[in-house]
Amino acid sequence: MRKRAFSGIQPTGNLHIGNYLGAIRQWVERQAEFDNIFCVVDLHAITVPQDPAELHEATRQVAALYVACGIDPRQSVVCVQSHISAHAELAWILNCVAPMGWLGRMTQFKEKSAKQRETVSAGLFVYPALMAADILLYHTDVVPVGEDQRQHVELTRDLAIRFNQLFGEVFTVPEALIRETGARIMSLAEPTKKMSKSEPAGSIALLDPPDTIRRKIARAKTDPLTTIEFDESRPGIYNLLTIYELLSGQDRPTIEARFQGKGYAEFKRELADLVVEALRPMQERYAEIRRDPASIEAVLRDSADRIRPTAERTLSEVKVRMGLG
Repeated sequence: MRKRAFSGIQPTGNLHIGNYLGAIRQWVERQAEFDNIFCVVDLHAITVPQDPAELHEATRQVAALYVACGIDPRQSVVCVQSHISAHAELAWILNCVAPMGWLGRMTQFKEKSAKQRETVSAGLFVYPALMAADILLYHTDVVPVGEDQRQHVELTRDLAIRFNQLFGEVFTVPEALIRETGARIMSLAEPTKKMSKSEPAGSIALLDPPDTIRRKIARAKTDPLTTIEFDESRPGIYNLLTIYELLSGQDRPTIEARFQGKGYAEFKRELADLVVEALRPMQERYAEIRRDPASIEAVLRDSADRIRPTAERTLSEVKVRMGLG
């Protein structure tokens, strides 16, 4: 049997090229290698306030983008987290198993709550337990994630081991699957920080029109030097070259030779052309999918029906082991 992979993205903000290069493209490329579950994790999104209508629409947008980028619903599951209630139920159980110290060490919580500790939701603090529930419900073997999510997968492993030690073997202990190149695409505006959906000026959204893509790349931060080479001490040009490398499929010496003696403006124009053409088929497929709203609803409904029995079996075993019910 193939190993099972689980991964998910929140339906908040526009998915960007960092999401694609760091995660989604890897999912598509290795789709036949694993038994895949790709989830739109809408329960994670409500750890901060959301407009209900916008959240509902964004959930369908992300699901449609999954399919437009190449995820095949006949081969992989494309589901919505809240459509399967076992996610929330197992999350509560794991909250009762997880020591507060483990959750308090999570980098993302510390960063997001630093300026508003008294007003952030309790959900933001226990968010990692829900992420662990997402993964453990399906006896997941591998979790394709970006480098910034490695800590969450490590916590998931710790919770699985802790539960198995306390109540007997129930959960599979998963491994993180992280792409070596491009796992962390950086902001165009501030290349020392990860590209973020919350910073439109520094990110290239998957649905950005060509003119917007060209403008953002033209304005991307570089440095006062003139050579175009892969130098990690120069984060701006290094980030742009990494995007070029991943989309072109060329190796680094070939890319450096191509732009030897050329300026940033010429390089950025060529990179913009490359990005526009790379995103064009996905954007066309997305528009086609969205013209038929019933099609994506059918995908989400059928996928949930396929995997709900697995989630419910896992949850039932957890309850028996803990003496619940």
